[in-house]
Amino acid sequence: MSERNRTVPSVGMVGGGQLARMTHQAGIALGVDFRVLAASASDSAALVCGDVHIGDDRGRDDLLAFGKSCDVLTFDHEHVPDPVLRDLEASGVVVRPSRDALRYAQDKLRMRTRTEELGAPCPRWRAVTTVAQIESFAEETGWPVVLKAARGGYDGKGVWIVDDATEALTVLERAAEAGVRLLAEEKVAFRRELAVQVARSPYGQVAVYPVVETVQRDGICHEVIAPAPGLDEDKATRAQELAIELAQALDMVGMLAVELFETADGVVINELAMRPHNSGHWTMDGARTCQFEQHLRAVLDLPLGSPSPTAPYTVMANLLGGRDPDVYSRYIHVMAKDPGLKVHFYGKEVRPGRKIGHVNVAGDDYQDLLARARDAAAYLKGDSQ
Repeated sequence: MSERNRTVPSVGMVGGGQLARMTHQAGIALGVDFRVLAASASDSAALVCGDVHIGDDRGRDDLLAFGKSCDVLTFDHEHVPDPVLRDLEASGVVVRPSRDALRYAQDKLRMRTRTEELGAPCPRWRAVTTVAQIESFAEETGWPVVLKAARGGYDGKGVWIVDDATEALTVLERAAEAGVRLLAEEKVAFRRELAVQVARSPYGQVAVYPVVETVQRDGICHEVIAPAPGLDEDKATRAQELAIELAQALDMVGMLAVELFETADGVVINELAMRPHNSGHWTMDGARTCQFEQHLRAVLDLPLGSPSPTAPYTVMANLLGGRDPDVYSRYIHVMAKDPGLKVHFYGKEVRPGRKIGHVNVAGDDYQDLLARARDAAAYLKGDSQ
């Protein structure tokens, strides 16, 4: 238990990014003793959390020391090496989600193999190490082919769309130099991208959120519309059922995000994330229980909160940094122009293209909400006057 208050459980989050920052915010109202292992005192969560441990958030010694000081250990990223997770669990640290579950978010080859075994809808895929294997795969699926790093990719990093064998060879050579394993996937002909989140507790209780539409550009989520407009009710229900089935089959504890492609025939799994997720930031102002509170409830085995929306629609727009770092002076004008907006900043140094916050706005007309969110995000970036 916490040295500061032994009557409440202590939750340690590995990683000091914005997900940890917003989880800390949710933990205040729950009365949780929340701690962060951050790589730097300037990390997003380290700037606001009252109990910060500075250390290597992927290193064995720092993680073991940190984990032993907490009742439950959880994560704001999936990059802790598997041997370190094994040692944490072997030492008696309660890790949620577990090492066995995290493997499927850390390694896309494992994820594809397991989801295929479960009969879940997936793109055609293959582990590849040679151009000949990629060409053989392309004979079945057609060009272009999507090549992915099995481990470590995020926000479009570690993903390459190749149009022919020459481009594939370039990716293979760079991957071999970096010691990166690759898999090939068919390029899915999708209508749009969707996501669905589910929370699951050790007790086995689940709570699933509405299916949302995500708008991706250059591999980065720019906008989320909750719920996904015009989504067939049967298709939405099937996506939610799929998320629950995956959470149960993978013995997931905490928040699971399932990124999906909507196709003419249904939905297809793109990626999995076992933590709070960008597609769920809308819940901070649009759901009865936000994803960050829900994650804490789940890992502590508390009764889960209601995931139901509080308005017909909520739109989230990510705030990306521009060339002018003086965001605050523009923030005042955004607040004055549209008092219904909620702006969440991450305390990050402004750099072009970097996620520095997000905007939420809720109401009845998603197209109006989308226009308002886009206008605010562009103004805060400095792209409009």
